[in-house]
Amino acid sequence: MSFKKLSLSLVTAALIAGCNSEPVTTTSTVATDSATQAQAAGISQGEYVARLGNCVACHSTLDGAPLAGGLKMAVPMLGNIYTTNITPDPQNGIGQYTFAQFDKVMRSGVARDGHRLYPAMPYTSYAKMSEQDMQALFKFLMEEVKPAAQANIAEEIKGIRNVRWGMGIWNLLALDKKPYEMDKSKSDNWNRGAYLTQGLGHCGACHTPRGLLMQEKGLGHGDSEFLAGAPLDHWMASSLNGDINSGIGRWDQQDVVEFLKNGHNKFGTAFGTMVEVVNNSTSHMSDADLQGVAEYLKSLPARSEAKATPYVAGTAETEQLKKLDFSKAGARVYYEYCSNCHVTSGAGYAPYQPPLAGNPVVMDKDASSLINLTLNGSLRVFSGQGPDVNNMPYFRQLLTDQQIAEAVTFIRSSWGNTASAVTAADVAAIRQATDPTRNDTYVLRMK
Repeated sequence: MSFKKLSLSLVTAALIAGCNSEPVTTTSTVATDSATQAQAAGISQGEYVARLGNCVACHSTLDGAPLAGGLKMAVPMLGNIYTTNITPDPQNGIGQYTFAQFDKVMRSGVARDGHRLYPAMPYTSYAKMSEQDMQALFKFLMEEVKPAAQANIAEEIKGIRNVRWGMGIWNLLALDKKPYEMDKSKSDNWNRGAYLTQGLGHCGACHTPRGLLMQEKGLGHGDSEFLAGAPLDHWMASSLNGDINSGIGRWDQQDVVEFLKNGHNKFGTAFGTMVEVVNNSTSHMSDADLQGVAEYLKSLPARSEAKATPYVAGTAETEQLKKLDFSKAGARVYYEYCSNCHVTSGAGYAPYQPPLAGNPVVMDKDASSLINLTLNGSLRVFSGQGPDVNNMPYFRQLLTDQQIAEAVTFIRSSWGNTASAVTAADVAAIRQATDPTRNDTYVLRMK
Protein backbone atom coordinates (compact mmCIF):
# COMPACT_ATOMS: atom_id res chain seq x y z
CA MET A 1 0.00 0.00 0.00
CA SER A 2 1.32 3.47 -0.91
CA PHE A 3 1.96 6.10 1.76
CA LYS A 4 -0.83 8.23 0.28
CA LYS A 5 -3.35 5.40 0.52
CA LEU A 6 -2.21 4.50 4.02
CA SER A 7 -2.61 8.10 5.14
CA LEU A 8 -6.07 8.30 3.62
CA SER A 9 -7.07 5.04 5.31
CA LEU A 10 -5.90 6.29 8.71
CA VAL A 11 -7.73 9.60 8.36
CA THR A 12 -10.93 7.84 7.25
CA ALA A 13 -10.74 5.35 10.11
CA ALA A 14 -10.11 8.19 12.57
CA LEU A 15 -13.16 10.09 11.33
CA ILE A 16 -15.36 6.99 11.55
CA ALA A 17 -14.10 6.21 15.05
CA GLY A 18 -14.79 9.79 16.11
CA CYS A 19 -18.44 9.53 15.01
CA ASN A 20 -19.29 6.74 17.45
CA SER A 21 -21.17 8.36 20.34
CA GLU A 22 -22.81 5.40 22.06
CA PRO A 23 -21.85 5.36 25.76
CA VAL A 24 -20.04 2.30 27.10
CA THR A 25 -22.07 -0.15 29.18
CA THR A 26 -20.54 -2.39 31.83
CA THR A 27 -21.71 -4.85 34.47
CA SER A 28 -21.31 -3.67 38.05
CA THR A 29 -18.54 -5.49 39.92
CA VAL A 30 -16.91 -5.00 43.30
CA ALA A 31 -13.73 -3.90 41.54
CA THR A 32 -15.21 -1.38 39.11
CA ASP A 33 -18.20 0.13 40.95
CA SER A 34 -17.08 2.66 43.57
CA ALA A 35 -20.44 2.97 45.37
CA THR A 36 -19.44 0.89 48.40
CA GLN A 37 -16.12 2.67 48.91
CA ALA A 38 -17.80 6.06 48.50
CA GLN A 39 -20.18 5.11 51.28
CA ALA A 40 -17.20 4.16 53.44
CA ALA A 41 -15.66 7.57 52.73
CA GLY A 42 -18.92 9.31 53.65
CA ILE A 43 -19.49 11.13 50.35
CA SER A 44 -21.51 10.59 47.18
CA GLN A 45 -20.23 8.12 44.64
CA GLY A 46 -19.67 10.89 42.10
CA GLU A 47 -17.63 13.03 44.46
CA TYR A 48 -15.58 9.99 45.46
CA VAL A 49 -14.92 9.15 41.81
CA ALA A 50 -13.84 12.75 41.23
CA ARG A 51 -11.40 12.40 44.12
CA LEU A 52 -10.06 9.14 42.72
CA GLY A 53 -9.54 10.82 39.34
CA ASN A 54 -8.07 13.94 41.00
CA CYS A 55 -10.13 16.18 38.71
CA VAL A 56 -9.62 19.13 41.04
CA ALA A 57 -5.82 19.21 40.71
CA CYS A 58 -5.98 20.16 37.03
CA HIS A 59 -9.37 21.82 36.71
CA SER A 60 -9.07 24.22 39.66
CA THR A 61 -6.71 27.04 40.57
CA LEU A 62 -6.13 28.79 43.88
CA ASP A 63 -7.83 31.99 42.76
CA GLY A 64 -10.59 30.48 40.63
CA ALA A 65 -13.92 28.81 41.27
CA PRO A 66 -13.84 25.06 41.97
CA LEU A 67 -13.47 23.02 38.77
CA ALA A 68 -13.67 26.14 36.58
CA GLY A 69 -10.34 25.40 34.87
CA GLY A 70 -7.56 27.84 34.05
CA LEU A 71 -4.49 25.83 34.99
CA LYS A 72 -1.62 26.34 32.55
CA MET A 73 -0.12 23.12 31.20
CA ALA A 74 2.82 22.65 28.86
CA VAL A 75 2.37 20.19 26.00
CA PRO A 76 5.83 18.87 25.01
CA MET A 77 7.15 20.28 21.72
CA LEU A 78 3.90 22.17 21.05
CA GLY A 79 3.21 24.94 23.59
CA ASN A 80 0.81 25.76 26.41
CA ILE A 81 -2.81 24.86 26.93
CA TYR A 82 -5.19 25.70 29.78
CA THR A 83 -7.52 23.31 31.53
CA THR A 84 -11.19 23.88 30.86
CA ASN A 85 -14.25 24.71 32.91
CA ILE A 86 -16.03 21.48 33.88
CA THR A 87 -18.72 23.05 36.07
CA PRO A 88 -22.35 22.81 34.82
CA ASP A 89 -22.26 26.37 33.49
CA PRO A 90 -24.03 26.17 30.08
CA GLN A 91 -21.84 28.71 28.28
CA ASN A 92 -18.34 28.05 29.61
CA GLY A 93 -18.63 24.61 31.18
CA ILE A 94 -20.30 21.29 30.45
CA GLY A 95 -23.87 22.33 31.25
CA GLN A 96 -25.14 21.43 27.77
CA TYR A 97 -23.45 18.02 27.64
CA THR A 98 -25.56 14.87 27.50
CA PHE A 99 -24.22 11.81 29.27
CA ALA A 100 -23.32 10.26 25.91
CA GLN A 101 -21.25 13.32 25.02
CA PHE A 102 -19.58 13.32 28.44
CA ASP A 103 -18.78 9.62 28.14
CA LYS A 104 -17.25 10.26 24.72
CA VAL A 105 -14.95 13.07 25.81
CA MET A 106 -13.84 11.08 28.86
CA ARG A 107 -13.03 7.94 26.87
CA SER A 108 -12.01 9.29 23.46
CA GLY A 109 -10.98 12.89 24.03
CA VAL A 110 -13.63 14.26 21.64
CA ALA A 111 -15.52 17.28 22.99
CA ARG A 112 -19.21 18.11 22.46
CA ASP A 113 -18.41 20.48 19.57
CA GLY A 114 -16.24 17.83 17.90
CA HIS A 115 -12.78 19.24 18.66
CA ARG A 116 -10.21 16.78 19.93
CA LEU A 117 -8.35 17.04 23.23
CA TYR A 118 -4.65 16.59 23.69
CA PRO A 119 -3.88 13.59 25.94
CA ALA A 120 -2.69 15.98 28.64
CA MET A 121 -6.24 15.10 29.68
CA PRO A 122 -5.61 11.42 30.51
CA TYR A 123 -8.56 9.97 28.62
CA THR A 124 -6.43 6.96 27.70
CA SER A 125 -6.69 6.01 31.38
CA TYR A 126 -10.28 7.15 31.97
CA ALA A 127 -11.32 4.89 29.08
CA LYS A 128 -11.01 2.02 31.57
CA MET A 129 -13.75 3.47 33.82
CA SER A 130 -16.94 1.53 34.42
CA GLU A 131 -20.34 2.79 33.29
CA GLN A 132 -21.38 3.03 36.95
CA ASP A 133 -18.52 5.32 37.92
CA MET A 134 -18.88 7.41 34.76
CA GLN A 135 -22.58 7.94 35.42
CA ALA A 136 -21.86 8.89 39.03
CA LEU A 137 -19.16 11.37 38.01
CA PHE A 138 -21.46 13.01 35.47
CA LYS A 139 -24.22 13.33 38.07
CA PHE A 140 -21.81 14.88 40.58
CA LEU A 141 -20.53 17.49 38.13
CA MET A 142 -24.03 18.37 36.98
CA GLU A 143 -25.84 18.36 40.34
CA GLU A 144 -23.35 18.93 43.16
CA VAL A 145 -20.87 21.38 41.62
CA LYS A 146 -21.85 25.05 41.47
CA PRO A 147 -21.89 26.54 37.93
CA ALA A 148 -19.09 29.05 37.38
CA ALA A 149 -19.31 31.61 34.59
CA GLN A 150 -15.54 31.58 34.16
CA ALA A 151 -14.43 31.77 30.55
CA ASN A 152 -11.92 29.26 29.19
CA ILE A 153 -8.47 30.54 28.24
CA ALA A 154 -7.32 30.10 24.66
CA GLU A 155 -4.41 27.76 24.03
CA GLU A 156 -0.97 29.13 23.21
CA ILE A 157 -0.23 26.75 20.33
CA LYS A 158 -0.07 28.47 16.99
CA GLY A 159 0.19 27.51 13.32
CA ILE A 160 1.52 24.12 12.35
CA ARG A 161 2.20 23.26 15.99
CA ASN A 162 -1.54 22.94 16.56
CA VAL A 163 -2.07 19.28 15.73
CA ARG A 164 -5.50 18.63 17.22
CA TRP A 165 -6.53 17.52 13.72
CA GLY A 166 -4.14 14.59 14.05
CA MET A 167 -5.37 13.32 17.41
CA GLY A 168 -7.86 11.00 15.74
CA ILE A 169 -4.97 9.16 14.11
CA TRP A 170 -3.08 9.28 17.41
CA ASN A 171 -6.08 7.61 19.07
CA LEU A 172 -6.02 4.80 16.52
CA LEU A 173 -2.39 4.13 17.37
CA ALA A 174 -2.37 4.73 21.14
CA LEU A 175 -5.87 4.46 22.62
CA ASP A 176 -7.46 1.31 23.96
CA LYS A 177 -11.10 2.18 24.67
CA LYS A 178 -12.04 -1.09 26.35
CA PRO A 179 -13.13 -0.61 29.98
CA TYR A 180 -11.34 -2.56 32.69
CA GLU A 181 -12.12 -6.27 32.75
CA MET A 182 -11.80 -8.39 35.89
CA ASP A 183 -8.93 -10.86 36.02
CA LYS A 184 -10.69 -13.89 37.53
CA SER A 185 -7.38 -15.45 38.54
CA LYS A 186 -6.78 -12.57 40.97
CA SER A 187 -8.53 -11.43 44.14
CA ASP A 188 -11.24 -8.78 44.22
CA ASN A 189 -8.84 -6.55 46.15
CA TRP A 190 -6.14 -6.90 43.48
CA ASN A 191 -8.66 -6.18 40.72
CA ARG A 192 -9.89 -3.09 42.54
CA GLY A 193 -6.30 -1.87 42.82
CA ALA A 194 -5.67 -2.57 39.13
CA TYR A 195 -8.84 -0.70 38.13
CA LEU A 196 -7.85 2.35 40.18
CA THR A 197 -4.19 2.35 39.17
CA GLN A 198 -4.73 1.83 35.45
CA GLY A 199 -7.93 3.85 35.18
CA LEU A 200 -9.21 6.54 37.53
CA GLY A 201 -5.89 7.10 39.27
CA HIS A 202 -4.15 7.47 35.85
CA CYS A 203 -0.83 6.67 37.55
CA GLY A 204 0.73 5.82 34.21
CA ALA A 205 0.26 9.38 32.95
CA CYS A 206 3.25 10.36 35.08
CA HIS A 207 5.01 7.13 35.99
CA THR A 208 5.09 5.38 32.59
CA PRO A 209 7.70 6.43 29.99
CA ARG A 210 6.47 7.92 26.73
CA GLY A 211 7.21 6.87 23.18
CA LEU A 212 7.97 8.79 20.01
CA LEU A 213 4.35 9.94 19.65
CA MET A 214 4.23 10.90 23.36
CA GLN A 215 2.05 7.87 24.02
CA GLU A 216 2.41 5.90 27.23
CA LYS A 217 4.52 2.83 26.47
CA GLY A 218 2.23 0.66 28.56
CA LEU A 219 -1.34 0.91 29.85
CA GLY A 220 -1.41 -2.10 32.13
CA HIS A 221 0.63 -4.71 33.99
CA GLY A 222 1.02 -6.78 30.84
CA ASP A 223 3.28 -4.09 29.38
CA SER A 224 6.89 -4.17 30.59
CA GLU A 225 7.24 -0.36 30.60
CA PHE A 226 4.07 0.25 32.65
CA LEU A 227 4.90 2.36 35.75
CA ALA A 228 8.63 1.90 35.12
CA GLY A 229 9.35 5.57 35.94
CA ALA A 230 9.47 8.58 33.63
CA PRO A 231 10.81 12.15 33.40
CA LEU A 232 8.17 14.83 33.95
CA ASP A 233 8.64 18.61 34.02
CA HIS A 234 12.20 18.40 35.39
CA TRP A 235 11.20 15.75 37.94
CA MET A 236 11.60 12.00 37.71
CA ALA A 237 8.37 10.16 38.48
CA SER A 238 9.69 7.09 40.28
CA SER A 239 9.28 3.49 39.27
CA LEU A 240 6.25 1.93 40.99
CA ASN A 241 7.21 -1.65 40.17
CA GLY A 242 9.39 -4.12 42.03
CA ASP A 243 12.74 -2.51 41.17
CA ILE A 244 14.72 -3.16 44.32
CA ASN A 245 16.58 0.15 44.67
CA SER A 246 14.83 2.91 42.74
CA GLY A 247 11.35 1.33 42.78
CA ILE A 248 9.20 -0.02 45.61
CA GLY A 249 10.81 -3.45 45.76
CA ARG A 250 11.88 -2.98 49.40
CA TRP A 251 8.49 -1.63 50.49
CA ASP A 252 5.80 -3.86 51.94
CA GLN A 253 2.10 -3.38 51.29
CA GLN A 254 1.59 -1.24 54.38
CA ASP A 255 4.43 1.07 53.35
CA VAL A 256 2.53 1.79 50.13
CA VAL A 257 -0.70 2.44 52.04
CA GLU A 258 1.06 4.80 54.44
CA PHE A 259 2.66 6.76 51.61
CA LEU A 260 -0.60 7.20 49.71
CA LYS A 261 -2.59 8.10 52.82
CA ASN A 262 -0.10 10.39 54.58
CA GLY A 263 2.41 11.38 51.92
CA HIS A 264 5.39 9.76 53.59
CA ASN A 265 6.72 6.53 55.06
CA LYS A 266 10.03 5.21 56.34
CA PHE A 267 11.53 5.30 52.82
CA GLY A 268 10.64 8.80 51.68
CA THR A 269 8.25 11.73 51.37
CA ALA A 270 6.01 12.92 48.55
CA PHE A 271 7.30 15.90 46.58
CA GLY A 272 6.52 17.87 43.44
CA THR A 273 3.15 17.13 41.88
CA MET A 274 2.82 13.98 44.01
CA VAL A 275 2.08 16.27 46.96
CA GLU A 276 -0.99 17.51 45.08
CA VAL A 277 -2.00 13.90 44.37
CA VAL A 278 -1.81 13.04 48.07
CA ASN A 279 -3.47 16.25 49.28
CA ASN A 280 -6.33 16.17 46.79
CA SER A 281 -6.81 12.49 45.97
CA THR A 282 -5.15 9.53 47.68
CA SER A 283 -5.56 10.85 51.22
CA HIS A 284 -9.32 10.85 50.59
CA MET A 285 -9.43 7.18 49.55
CA SER A 286 -11.04 4.50 51.70
CA ASP A 287 -8.76 2.12 53.57
CA ALA A 288 -9.96 -0.76 51.40
CA ASP A 289 -9.06 1.11 48.21
CA LEU A 290 -5.62 2.00 49.55
CA GLN A 291 -5.04 -1.67 50.33
CA GLY A 292 -6.20 -2.60 46.83
CA VAL A 293 -3.79 -0.23 45.12
CA ALA A 294 -0.99 -1.41 47.39
CA GLU A 295 -1.66 -5.08 46.65
CA TYR A 296 -1.71 -4.40 42.93
CA LEU A 297 1.49 -2.32 42.89
CA LYS A 298 3.33 -4.89 44.98
CA SER A 299 2.44 -7.54 42.39
CA LEU A 300 4.35 -5.72 39.63
CA PRO A 301 7.74 -7.35 39.00
CA ALA A 302 11.09 -5.60 38.81
CA ARG A 303 12.10 -4.42 35.34
CA SER A 304 15.32 -2.45 34.98
CA GLU A 305 16.67 -3.73 38.31
CA ALA A 306 15.64 -7.36 38.05
CA LYS A 307 19.29 -8.39 38.50
CA ALA A 308 20.48 -5.41 40.55
CA THR A 309 22.33 -5.74 43.83
CA PRO A 310 20.02 -4.63 46.65
CA TYR A 311 20.96 -1.61 48.72
CA VAL A 312 23.26 -2.30 51.67
CA ALA A 313 23.77 0.45 54.25
CA GLY A 314 27.26 1.86 54.75
CA THR A 315 28.78 3.89 57.60
CA ALA A 316 32.02 5.33 56.19
CA GLU A 317 30.60 8.77 55.40
CA THR A 318 28.84 8.92 58.77
CA GLU A 319 32.12 8.48 60.60
CA GLN A 320 33.86 11.03 58.36
CA LEU A 321 31.18 13.65 59.02
CA LYS A 322 31.28 13.05 62.75
CA LYS A 323 35.03 13.74 62.65
CA LEU A 324 34.45 16.85 60.48
CA ASP A 325 36.41 15.16 57.74
CA PHE A 326 35.29 16.96 54.59
CA SER A 327 37.78 15.41 52.23
CA LYS A 328 35.02 13.88 50.09
CA ALA A 329 33.61 16.40 47.61
CA GLY A 330 30.27 17.77 48.76
CA ALA A 331 30.71 16.67 52.37
CA ARG A 332 31.09 20.20 53.76
CA VAL A 333 28.03 21.51 51.90
CA TYR A 334 26.00 18.55 53.09
CA TYR A 335 27.14 18.99 56.68
CA GLU A 336 26.38 22.72 56.75
CA TYR A 337 23.07 22.76 54.90
CA CYS A 338 21.55 19.26 55.02
CA SER A 339 22.63 17.38 58.14
CA ASN A 340 20.38 19.23 60.59
CA CYS A 341 17.38 17.50 59.04
CA HIS A 342 18.86 14.44 57.39
CA VAL A 343 21.62 13.88 60.01
CA THR A 344 25.17 12.69 59.48
CA SER A 345 24.05 9.11 58.83
CA GLY A 346 21.58 10.17 56.15
CA ALA A 347 18.83 8.50 58.17
CA GLY A 348 16.72 11.65 58.63
CA TYR A 349 13.84 11.65 61.07
CA ALA A 350 11.42 9.40 59.25
CA PRO A 351 8.69 9.70 58.29
CA TYR A 352 8.61 13.50 58.37
CA GLN A 353 12.19 14.29 57.41
CA PRO A 354 13.00 11.51 54.98
CA PRO A 355 16.12 9.38 54.95
CA LEU A 356 18.61 9.89 52.14
CA ALA A 357 20.40 6.62 52.79
CA GLY A 358 18.71 4.00 50.61
CA ASN A 359 16.00 6.40 49.45
CA PRO A 360 14.65 5.21 46.06
CA VAL A 361 14.62 8.77 44.70
CA VAL A 362 18.27 9.24 45.65
CA MET A 363 19.23 5.94 44.02
CA ASP A 364 17.38 6.61 40.76
CA LYS A 365 19.65 6.76 37.72
CA ASP A 366 17.98 10.10 36.87
CA ALA A 367 18.90 12.76 39.47
CA SER A 368 16.37 15.36 38.27
CA SER A 369 14.10 15.07 41.30
CA LEU A 370 16.93 15.41 43.80
CA ILE A 371 18.34 18.42 41.94
CA ASN A 372 14.90 20.03 41.65
CA LEU A 373 14.15 19.49 45.33
CA THR A 374 17.46 21.03 46.36
CA LEU A 375 16.97 24.04 44.09
CA ASN A 376 13.28 24.65 44.64
CA GLY A 377 12.02 22.83 47.73
CA SER A 378 8.61 21.20 47.84
CA LEU A 379 5.02 21.79 48.86
CA ARG A 380 3.78 20.66 52.27
CA VAL A 381 1.79 17.47 52.58
CA PHE A 382 -1.60 17.94 54.23
CA SER A 383 -2.90 15.01 56.26
CA GLY A 384 -5.85 14.54 58.58
CA GLN A 385 -3.84 16.18 61.35
CA GLY A 386 -3.09 19.26 59.25
CA PRO A 387 -0.08 20.37 57.19
CA ASP A 388 3.34 18.91 57.84
CA VAL A 389 5.40 21.12 60.13
CA ASN A 390 8.56 20.44 58.15
CA ASN A 391 9.01 20.84 54.43
CA MET A 392 11.98 20.94 52.12
CA PRO A 393 13.26 24.55 51.74
CA TYR A 394 14.83 25.79 48.53
CA PHE A 395 18.56 26.49 48.23
CA ARG A 396 18.78 28.10 44.80
CA GLN A 397 19.69 31.47 46.32
CA LEU A 398 22.15 30.10 48.86
CA LEU A 399 24.14 27.61 46.83
CA THR A 400 25.86 27.71 43.45
CA ASP A 401 25.37 25.12 40.74
CA GLN A 402 28.72 23.59 41.63
CA GLN A 403 27.89 23.38 45.33
CA ILE A 404 24.55 21.73 44.66
CA ALA A 405 26.14 19.32 42.20
CA GLU A 406 28.75 18.30 44.75
CA ALA A 407 26.20 17.94 47.56
CA VAL A 408 23.82 15.87 45.43
CA THR A 409 26.69 13.70 44.23
CA PHE A 410 27.79 13.21 47.83
CA ILE A 411 24.29 12.10 48.79
CA ARG A 412 23.99 9.74 45.81
CA SER A 413 27.31 8.05 46.61
CA SER A 414 27.23 7.86 50.43
CA TRP A 415 25.89 5.50 53.13
CA GLY A 416 25.70 2.65 50.61
CA ASN A 417 24.02 4.65 47.83
CA THR A 418 25.59 3.88 44.45
CA ALA A 419 24.00 6.34 42.02
CA SER A 420 25.96 8.30 39.43
CA ALA A 421 27.50 11.76 39.83
CA VAL A 422 25.79 15.06 39.02
CA THR A 423 27.46 17.98 37.21
CA ALA A 424 27.07 21.73 37.59
CA ALA A 425 25.64 21.77 34.06
CA ASP A 426 22.90 19.37 35.16
CA VAL A 427 21.97 21.75 37.96
CA ALA A 428 22.16 24.84 35.76
CA ALA A 429 19.74 23.35 33.22
CA ILE A 430 17.08 22.70 35.87
CA ARG A 431 17.72 26.04 37.60
CA GLN A 432 17.06 27.88 34.35
CA ALA A 433 13.86 25.98 33.60
CA THR A 434 12.21 26.08 37.04
CA ASP A 435 11.12 28.38 39.86
CA PRO A 436 11.03 28.01 43.65
CA THR A 437 8.05 26.09 44.99
CA ARG A 438 5.43 28.09 46.87
CA ASN A 439 5.61 27.51 50.60
CA ASP A 440 1.82 27.52 50.93
CA THR A 441 -0.27 24.55 51.99
CA TYR A 442 -3.51 24.10 50.11
CA VAL A 443 -6.18 21.53 49.41
CA LEU A 444 -8.35 22.53 46.47
CA ARG A 445 -12.15 22.59 46.82
CA MET A 446 -14.31 20.64 44.40
CA LYS A 447 -17.64 22.26 45.23
